[in-house]
Amino acid sequence: MDSKTFAIITDIHSNFASLTKALAIIDGRDDIDQIICLGDCFALGPEPEKTMDMLKSIPDCIFLRGNHDRYLIEKLWEDDLPSLEGMDPYDPICQAIVKNEKWTAELLGDEGHNFCKDMKIAHREIIDKTLIEFTHAWYKRDDKPPSVQEALNWRDNVLKTNPEIENVVFIHGHVHVPRHQIIDNLTILCQGATGLPFDRDQRGAVAFLSIKNNQVHWDVDRYEYDKESTRKQLEKRKPPFYTNLKNTIKFASIRNDL
Repeated sequence: MDSKTFAIITDIHSNFASLTKALAIIDGRDDIDQIICLGDCFALGPEPEKTMDMLKSIPDCIFLRGNHDRYLIEKLWEDDLPSLEGMDPYDPICQAIVKNEKWTAELLGDEGHNFCKDMKIAHREIIDKTLIEFTHAWYKRDDKPPSVQEALNWRDNVLKTNPEIENVVFIHGHVHVPRHQIIDNLTILCQGATGLPFDRDQRGAVAFLSIKNNQVHWDVDRYEYDKESTRKQLEKRKPPFYTNLKNTIKFASIRNDL
């Protein structure tokens, strides 16, 4: 195959309203060959059940596992001192997020557990002479994306083991802020987040990656969605950490208020 177009969603975090709009944008195009989700489908947001049902309805979508999806599989809350992403387990913010993970898992049940368990860690494709690697954060870990030096070392190994490759593209989610770095023949991309942006732009994000004639075309669509619906659902269901989440959606930045 010498050309292909991907539609990418990531870090939905049970924000059903934003996911609905993202998929409508994708459905409005006639050039998409593959839809791929980079993980963190669940936890934090108010509608995990509807989010799962909608994700499962996407034909032939490739799902990668994020750290929050992993927490649901591992039942993080059953640890003696549960922590995530290096947080102090005694920090009330950390404790509230852990409670949210448990709340989410209980709503999703065995179906959600199996859905997350079936997700892939990474996905690789070669289009002509361009290699694309998709992960949530990094193929070695799911809670921190690669540094530039890590990515360069990885690229060098890719080129050594795949001498026919001329260009390397690495695409991740997790950080909830856009990233677009080009270093020689290495391109590192992140669209931000579909459901929970942290870049002070309240709009959701869906990305489109096209490879044609070994050229990389990256387009991020930042869209308005029904944020009020998401906030109302947070207030109605009151999941653990919901006050923080309402303000995170309002300000599109990491919040430390409970």
